[in-house]
Amino acid sequence: MANKDEKEIVIKVEGEKWQNALDEAYKKAVKKVKIDGFRPGKAPKEVFLKKYGKESLYNDAMNMCLGDAYDQMLDENKDLEIVSQPLVDLNSVDEKGVEFKFILTLKPTVKLGKYKGLGVKKETVKVTKKEIEENIENMRKRFAENVEKDGKIENGDIAIIDFEGFKDGIAFEGGKGENYSLTIGSNTFIPGFEEQLIGMKKGEEKEINVTFPEDYHSEELKGQPAVFKVKVNEVKMVKVPEIDEDFFADLALDGIDSKEALEKQVEENIRVQKEQVSENKYFDDLLEAASKNVEVDIPHPMIHEEIDRMLKQYEENLKMQGLTLKQFYQFTNSDEQALRDQMHAEAEKRVLYRLMLEEIAKQEKIEIDDKQASDEANKLAEKYQMKKDEFLKLFGGIEMVKYDLTMRAAMETLKK
Repeated sequence: MANKDEKEIVIKVEGEKWQNALDEAYKKAVKKVKIDGFRPGKAPKEVFLKKYGKESLYNDAMNMCLGDAYDQMLDENKDLEIVSQPLVDLNSVDEKGVEFKFILTLKPTVKLGKYKGLGVKKETVKVTKKEIEENIENMRKRFAENVEKDGKIENGDIAIIDFEGFKDGIAFEGGKGENYSLTIGSNTFIPGFEEQLIGMKKGEEKEINVTFPEDYHSEELKGQPAVFKVKVNEVKMVKVPEIDEDFFADLALDGIDSKEALEKQVEENIRVQKEQVSENKYFDDLLEAASKNVEVDIPHPMIHEEIDRMLKQYEENLKMQGLTLKQFYQFTNSDEQALRDQMHAEAEKRVLYRLMLEEIAKQEKIEIDDKQASDEANKLAEKYQMKKDEFLKLFGGIEMVKYDLTMRAAMETLKK
């Protein structure tokens, strides 16, 4: 029994169309079987049917008919708003015909509450002097150089060392390195190791006493005392460039030739980033506030399809990091179902927002004409440096552009 957001459609294929499908299924099947007295593929139909039965043709015949039945179902139900991939089931099949049952998920009724004058305020953006200074300092660090140093090792310096570790006077496996570059203060070595290098000079040798952590990966060494014989081959310091002409040349930014100009540019960049973050949060807050006033029963298939989209996007993001979903599941001791469960709440929220905005667009009589959509497609194609046809193919066509503009217009309505 279908629920209120489902509709069952039965399509029957019979008569000549079904018989033709059975004939095609026979031609396909007879090529794969060997019947005594006949060459492969040459056995008469009545001989084939006597040995294998007409029922052996039903599966292939059904598959041949399914596409046309699906198209017929859609054509006869153009007025229905179908919101997810229809499910198909088999009602019956015999020598007279096949009967398919399609289960359609229909767009649910959306009852809007208050969606204007929600009292949501956009955060005011401010850029502090400290933020500007920190940003410029990070820019300087990106152009920092490691230069040789004559003096003693200090915190933050880079020590180029030879080392070998001993436990009870015996060298242990994996405890030796030559010309190893170690940044003091990075905490990449055993606790206490880096600190004992401070004060040493180039050419100096020293024995360093440490104790391996209790959670160290080697059972033999965890919690055990050890001695490292260390020799400093070179000491380097990190030299951060001054804010001068050479630094501006390295930055290669148009019109930036003074500290004042750089500060102004950095301030503007931070402001733009903060404005975008503020705008995104503002829209999120508006959507959340408006959705609290909406009444709708979201069909489960809509949520499941949204999770499918999210999962596919997550997989693409992992690929950009050189990972597969299988590797992700191994690293996190998880599986697909756990990830889908984790995505469920976000997927439900996305579907709710989409249904709400579609209903707002309907209530506000928002319509996007062909010229508006074409102009937007031109603008986006230019932005992404693509040909318009190529962009539309990737985006989903001009109707998807219209839908995107409609949703944006509905979002703007929430600001009122």
